[in-house]
Amino acid sequence: MPDSPYASSDVPPQQALLAVDMQGYSKLPEAKMAPVRSDLDDVLTTVLAQSGIADPRSVPGAFKDTGDGAILVLPARDTARLIDPLLGHLHAALVRYDRERLRDAPSIRLRAAVHIGSLSLPDHRGDAINEVCRLLDSGAVRQALAAAGEHEGGFLAAVVSEPAYRCTVGAGRTAGPSEGHFLPAVARVEGKPGFEEGCRLHVPGLAPYLLGLAMSAKAAEAVKETSGTAGVCAAVPDDTPLHTPSGGSSSIFQINGAMTDPTLINHVENMRIDRRGI
Repeated sequence: MPDSPYASSDVPPQQALLAVDMQGYSKLPEAKMAPVRSDLDDVLTTVLAQSGIADPRSVPGAFKDTGDGAILVLPARDTARLIDPLLGHLHAALVRYDRERLRDAPSIRLRAAVHIGSLSLPDHRGDAINEVCRLLDSGAVRQALAAAGEHEGGFLAAVVSEPAYRCTVGAGRTAGPSEGHFLPAVARVEGKPGFEEGCRLHVPGLAPYLLGLAMSAKAAEAVKETSGTAGVCAAVPDDTPLHTPSGGSSSIFQINGAMTDPTLINHVENMRIDRRGI
C-alpha cells in the first residue's frame, strides 16, 4: 500500500524517554573512560530489569550511546516505571557501586531526565529527544546534583518534565515517590534562550525543602565567587527554586552582607529595613 500523501502531517506516537549523563566523565584519564562507561551500562541493565522494563537495546534507534551517558526510548506505558521504581533502584545501585568499586576507580554521579513526547523510531522524528537532552543539560538539575553532592550518598539528581510528571506522579501512578518528594523548578539551558520549561527535581533521600535550600546556597556561593565582591546581596539564578515547607507562608532570603538598594524576588508581605549599620 503506497504511503498516504498526508503521512508528513501524522503525529508520531508517544514515547517515554530516559537520559542519563555522568558528571566529570570528560575529565577522566582516557584509560579509565571505557571501564567506567562499561560499569554504567551494567548498572542500567540491572536497574531496568529490577524495574520490570524491557531493555531497549534490541529495538533499532531506541538506545543512543552519548559517550558520557545514554538516551533510552521506551513505550509510553513505561513512563511511571522510569520514576518509580527505577530512580530508587538507580540511586541504590550507584551507592552500592561506590561502596564496592576499586580504590582507583572513579565514582559514578549521574544526572537523569525523564520525559514523554511524540517521537518516531528509528529516525527520531519529533522534538522529544531534543527536549530530554535540554532537560538533562539544564542548570536546574546541574545545581541539584551539586547540592546532592554535599550529602552522604548523593550520587543521583533527576529532573522530570511537567508532561511526564502529570501523567505519573500527578496522576497517582507511582507507589513510592509522591508530590511531596519533588521540587518544582524551571529548566533553562545556557546558550538556548528559547528553552524554558517547568519541571520537577528529585534527589533520592533528600527532602525537597532541604534540596531547595542547598541549591540556593550553592547558587549564592557561585555568584559571590564570580563577582569577587564581599558584602553584597547574592543574586540567585532563575533555575533555582525558592521553596518553603508545605503550609509555610514565609520566604527565605540569604543575605551575604550589607545591601544597597536591594531587589528581592518573591512576594513579601512585610519587610523592615534597618539602615543604621549602613
